[in-house]
Amino acid sequence: MLFAILAGGIVVADQASKGWVVASLDVGEALEVLGDWLRIVHWRNSGILFGMLPQSAPAFAIVSMVVAGLIVAYHAKAGRGLLVTLALGLLLGGALGNLVDRLRYGSVIDFVDMGIGTWRFYTYNVADAAISTSIVLLIAMAMFPRLGDWAPGD
Repeated sequence: MLFAILAGGIVVADQASKGWVVASLDVGEALEVLGDWLRIVHWRNSGILFGMLPQSAPAFAIVSMVVAGLIVAYHAKAGRGLLVTLALGLLLGGALGNLVDRLRYGSVIDFVDMGIGTWRFYTYNVADAAISTSIVLLIAMAMFPRLGDWAPGD
C-alpha cells in the first residue's frame, strides 16, 4: 500500500509542479526564488538524465514503460522492508512522472535550477529528485544488505 501511495504521490507532485511551470513560464524563462542560487526555469529535456542522448524521448518512453513494469514486478517479489518499499516507490513515481511528460510533450519538463553565477547544477524536476533519492537508497542497501530488511521497531 505504501509503495503505491508513494509512487502516486510523486507522480501527482511532479505533474502539478510541472503544470504550474508550463502555465506560468515560457521555455527558458526564469523566476528567482533565492536570488541566483535557486531559480525556477522552464526547460525541455528530450534526452535522459542530465540532458544526455537528446532527441530520444520516444525510445525512452518505451524504456520507461518497461522499467515501470519491472519495478512493480520486483516489488511484488522483493521483501517488504521499509527502505525497499520507499526506494522502489520513489523510483516508480519518478519514472512514471517523466514518462507522462515524454508521452504528453515529447520531452521532460525540468525546472529546478541551482548554482552560483555561471556554475549551475543540471536542471531537474520532482521526478528526477525522487529517482536520485531512490538510487541513493538502493546503493546503501547494496552496500549494507541488512538495511533492506529493516522495518520500524527493529
